[in-house]
Amino acid sequence: MRVEIWSDVACPWCYIGKARFEQGLAGFEHKDEVEVVFRSFELDPRIPEGETSPVLGMLAKKYGLSEAEARAAEERVATNARSEGLEYRSEGRDNGNTFAIHRLLHFAKTKGAQNELINLTFKANFAEERSVFDHERLLELAAAAGLDADEARGVLDDPKAYAAEVRQDEREAQELGATGVPFFVLDRRYGVSGGQPAEVFKQALEEAWRSRPQPTKLPSVPGLGSDEIGQSGDVCGPDGCAVPQR
Repeated sequence: MRVEIWSDVACPWCYIGKARFEQGLAGFEHKDEVEVVFRSFELDPRIPEGETSPVLGMLAKKYGLSEAEARAAEERVATNARSEGLEYRSEGRDNGNTFAIHRLLHFAKTKGAQNELINLTFKANFAEERSVFDHERLLELAAAAGLDADEARGVLDDPKAYAAEVRQDEREAQELGATGVPFFVLDRRYGVSGGQPAEVFKQALEEAWRSRPQPTKLPSVPGLGSDEIGQSGDVCGPDGCAVPQR
């Protein structure tokens, strides 16, 4: 079963929701049969690449808050993050364009390092002082995730590298009706929106597993004998293959 998670590194509830999903997945009986794939979603693609601004100022402007109200809102999010064992700096962070980060995450997927890189990027953005929107910082994170630094630099230096993959993810999110993130899609049949409690994710996984389509068992063609196609031809099974008798 596949679970796709649309998220953005600038989204605190994606950071928190990922941790809660993983807690729910850990308690799911068939967790070893679940493939998790991260998809791209930009919260604000209008921000010019390379331009950053303080998060508190961005929140105050976007939601019409005073600086004190923005700080209080961030602290409430921080409390939720810390309750999940996550580090979170409620002040001193910045905000910027995440398109290059999404491109790098697609590159990491081709190397089997997507989950490691997204974990490092989330932590860097929400818990550490250095800006994650700096390409040199991203290269350090890529290397820490086990990626080749030169290859990663080539991706960041080429604005077209993995750009189509990011745009495709964003189109699919729109087609699926996602208007915000995190957005979890289970087997392309169930959707869970937001950083829900771990138990909600566990229940969703169980329901998706229980109701997943089962292979169709085809009936034999009536009227065919043992020497014809259908009922008793020689087969291979878990214990080996039938030995020809003639």
